[in-house]
Amino acid sequence: MHPCSVARCLFVESVDVSKGGERVSKLNPSQQLLSLALSDLHLSDAEPEDPNRPHWKAYKRRRFFVDHDVSNLFAWARQRHNGPLELLLNGDIFDFDNITAYPEERRRDINWLGRRRGMTSESWMSAFKMQRIIDDHPVFFDALSDWLAAGHPIIYVLGNHDLEVHWPEVQRLIRARVGGDEHNFQFCEWFYISGQDTFVTHGHEFDPYCVARSPIDPLISVYGRPRVQVPFGDLANRYMLNGMGYFNPHATANYIMSLSEYVRFFIKYMLKTQPLLLWTWFWGAMVTLFVTFRDYVAPSLRDPLLVDVKVSNIAGKSNTVPTVVRQLAALSVPPAATDPLKIARELWLDRGLLLLLMVGVAYQLVAAVNWVWRISPLWTLVPLALLLPLFLMYSFKVRPQVFEKPLLNENRAELISQIARVSNAVMGHTHQPELKDIGPLSFANSGFWSPAFAEPECIHRIGTQSFVLIDGSNTSGDVRHLQLWEWPPNATEPRVFEG
Repeated sequence: MHPCSVARCLFVESVDVSKGGERVSKLNPSQQLLSLALSDLHLSDAEPEDPNRPHWKAYKRRRFFVDHDVSNLFAWARQRHNGPLELLLNGDIFDFDNITAYPEERRRDINWLGRRRGMTSESWMSAFKMQRIIDDHPVFFDALSDWLAAGHPIIYVLGNHDLEVHWPEVQRLIRARVGGDEHNFQFCEWFYISGQDTFVTHGHEFDPYCVARSPIDPLISVYGRPRVQVPFGDLANRYMLNGMGYFNPHATANYIMSLSEYVRFFIKYMLKTQPLLLWTWFWGAMVTLFVTFRDYVAPSLRDPLLVDVKVSNIAGKSNTVPTVVRQLAALSVPPAATDPLKIARELWLDRGLLLLLMVGVAYQLVAAVNWVWRISPLWTLVPLALLLPLFLMYSFKVRPQVFEKPLLNENRAELISQIARVSNAVMGHTHQPELKDIGPLSFANSGFWSPAFAEPECIHRIGTQSFVLIDGSNTSGDVRHLQLWEWPPNATEPRVFEG
C-alpha cells in the first residue's frame, strides 16, 4: 500500500474527519478555572525481583510506585476547588522505552533486538506495552476514573517517552480503562492552550536529543510497516540503558558521568554481575546510532490530501486555531540526528573509536619493530601508555550537552507569547522544578515524580514530587497565575515548593 494511503487509513481511524478536532475546555476565564499540571511520572511495568542481581532495575519495583501519592493529590485538588477543574497530564506520564516484555504468542513477529531490549513502536506493540502499564497501575487509573466521574476533564499532552500514545488503539485502551471519551479525555500531540492564557507543553520539542522529526506527522515507514518515530534520546534508553540495569534513567547524574566516575561505578556494582559491560555498551551504542539515522531518513506517512484536516484536528484538540499549530511546529529545534558527531559524543563512541585507533597504532608500531628485533607483544603497552595522556585530555574535555541549554529562553518566550497569545508557559521534561519570569511569560517547570535515586540500591531519593497549579482565584482580571507545589513522598498534603 502506498504510504499516503496508509497515512490516510491511520488518520481516519483516529478521528472523524468530518468534525475536525473536539475542544475539551471552552470555559470563560472569568469562571476561575483551576488547572492542575504534572508531568514525568514515567509509569511503566513492574520489574520482578532478581536474587542474582538484587539492584538490577530496582527503581522499577512496585514499592517505589507513586500511584497512591498521585491519587491523593487528585483528591486534594477536588476538595480545594469547587469551581471548574482540569487535569493537565503534561507528557512522560507513561514510559514505553523501558518495557522489555513481549507477547510470547507473537514471538516470531519480533526481531532479536526487540526481544532483548524492547519492542519498537508499531501499533500492536505499543498497545501491548500500554496494557502492561494499565495492569500494573490500578491505583493510578482508578484515580483518573474518579477525576472524570467528578465531572472534570483530562488533557493528555504527549512527551517523548510516551509518543506511542499517539496510536488510536493505545488511546482507546486508556479511555476504556478510565471510562472516558473524546469529550472529557483529550490527547494532544505536543501542546495545549489552557484557559486562553497558558501554553502547556512537555518541552521535548526544544531538546534536540528528544525531538521527533515532525510533531504533526510522527509516523514513519520502516521496512514497509508504520511506526511512531522515536527520538535519539529514547532510543538510547531502549538499546543501551535497558541492558545496563544498574543505571537509573530517571536520574541524569546516574548515567551521564565522567570517565573516572564510570570506572568507580563499574568496579562497585558491575564487575561481578556484568563484567562485559564494555561490550554491552558498544553494541548498544552502535545499534542506537544506526536506528537513529535509519529512522531519521525513513519516509514519513504523510497524506497531502489530509494536511489541512490534520492541522485543524490538532488545533481543535489543543484549544487554538490552525495557524497557531503551524507556527508552533516551526519553533521545534532540529533533531540531533542532523549532527552525527554530536550523537557519537553523547554515546561515547568517539572516545571508544579513538581508544581502538590508539591500540591499533601501538600494535602496528610494535609489529614494525618486530620485523627487525624479536620483541614481546607486551611492548604494545609502551606506545599505548605514551598515547594515553592525549586520550585522557580529550575525554575530560568533552562534557555531556544534554539539557545544556534551557528549554525556554527570552527569544522563544517572546515568540510563544506572540503566536499563542498567552502570558504563562508550563513545561516538564528536564526534571528540574522551577518558577520564574522569562521574557513576557511567567514560566513553570512541573518537575517530576518518577523514582530517581542516587544509587542502584535506591536508598537516597533525588528531588521531590512537584506539580503546578494555574489559579485565577486570587488575581484581578482574566489572567491566571502559576504556583509551584510539591507533594513529598508518602505525605498527606502538599506544600509550596521552595527549591
